[in-house]
Amino acid sequence: MSQAIGILELTSIAKGMEVGDLMLKSANVSLLVCKTLCPGKFLIMLGGDVGAVTQAITAGEHASGSLMVDSIVLANIHPSILPAVSGLNPVSERQAVGVVETWSVAACIQAADQAVKASNVTLVRIHMAFGIGGKCYQVVSGDVSDVQNAVNVASESAGEKGLLVYSAVIPRPHDAMWRQLVQEA
Repeated sequence: MSQAIGILELTSIAKGMEVGDLMLKSANVSLLVCKTLCPGKFLIMLGGDVGAVTQAITAGEHASGSLMVDSIVLANIHPSILPAVSGLNPVSERQAVGVVETWSVAACIQAADQAVKASNVTLVRIHMAFGIGGKCYQVVSGDVSDVQNAVNVASESAGEKGLLVYSAVIPRPHDAMWRQLVQEA
């Protein structure tokens, strides 16, 4: 089977820990991320084969009840996703940038995966809900038309779930803004 990631986001930290334990016991999956998010949310990200990740996420969804914010299972995830979650993917030259902001981490990662698969862009970063009110945003870079396509695809993906906050394309970012968007702060 192919590799996948699964994400479950809850409004309760304590319930998140309980559900995370249940998910890990329900299938042969690896724990990739397990942490609190602002404002008082909890994120669990698992990896493994598609069947196992699906089984674990399904178990977590059932156990979460009304405390679940969002969840996804992504098979065949684009190789730039996990580096963008944990840091930055390098960008060699200044180009156009696109930013897509969502209300959940799961929606942002799903949108980013679809965007980079549909466009010739670099996924620079995915900033996960730390100090930004539980929201998440992604930054892509490339030619203006590719960035516009990526932003459109990502916005449509997040919008289908009702979790899009805002998106923008900046064709020629100022040097200071460029450094802020593509370098570690």
